[in-house]
Amino acid sequence: MTYAFQPGRPFTDDFRTIAAEQLTQAVTTLEDRPQGLHEAVHEARKNFKRLRSLYRLVAADALQFQKTENTRIRGMARNLSIVRDAAALVENAHYLKAASCNEEEERALAHVCERLTTRRDRIAARETDIEDRVAGTIVNCEQALQALAQVSFDDRRGKTAARLTKGWRRTLRRAARAKEACGSSTEADPFHELRKRAQDYRMHLGLMRETWPSAMQAKRNDAKMLVDTLGHLNDLAIMVQLINEEPALAGNSQDQAHLIAAVIARQETLRNDALRLAATVFQEQPEDESRTIRLLWLDATR
Repeated sequence: MTYAFQPGRPFTDDFRTIAAEQLTQAVTTLEDRPQGLHEAVHEARKNFKRLRSLYRLVAADALQFQKTENTRIRGMARNLSIVRDAAALVENAHYLKAASCNEEEERALAHVCERLTTRRDRIAARETDIEDRVAGTIVNCEQALQALAQVSFDDRRGKTAARLTKGWRRTLRRAARAKEACGSSTEADPFHELRKRAQDYRMHLGLMRETWPSAMQAKRNDAKMLVDTLGHLNDLAIMVQLINEEPALAGNSQDQAHLIAAVIARQETLRNDALRLAATVFQEQPEDESRTIRLLWLDATR
């Protein structure tokens, strides 16, 4: 099974199968840990993101289920987030270092990478209750599976098309508001909101890919570029906040100056790139594109 609707199946069965796969994958990964505990946590959190996007798409016809399960899944992801967030800062520091303007800046950013790596390892060593957190997450996944077995939808073709149309339109309207806010601000919050909406959109394109595989894949590629760009921008904002709280992580005044210069330059580039990509990804009006989704679904289920 893949993360995609199969138009020929009853929608309730299809929805439950897709969601259950994400939950069981998360449990299996957390139990088996083929690449270690922290990579397992990272992969499980990806499953949780897919689940939340899936549930948002059908919220019009399962509002209480979506609200309850969104709270549950968000809590599971946060419960596992501390070490992963520290590791993401290290990755972002290396990303900055790779784009250094000169050798002096590269050396300064290498020092920042070392300090953030030490911080990550220190946090990991302190997380003595991580096994309890993982065990609690697995229990929550089992409870989420039980809740999933109780949800159902009107499987009629027209009702399903209307459900998907509403969800699609809601996603695009929220993205349009976020994109507009980003156009008049350099603050981190609007761009973070746009990232979340772009991530939902990318997931929804994947769910609908069987209705028009080539077009959906092309749009998914563009959306992924936007999500990745906004992800780097969000990581930089988190890094700046951390350095403000713990200046010693940036080292001496010279290293701090190089870090600040690198961050400012990269943020400007990323904001410009994000706005350009968003204009392409979200170029259609929500009402127009959601009508297209309705027609594609109706055609695929004839």
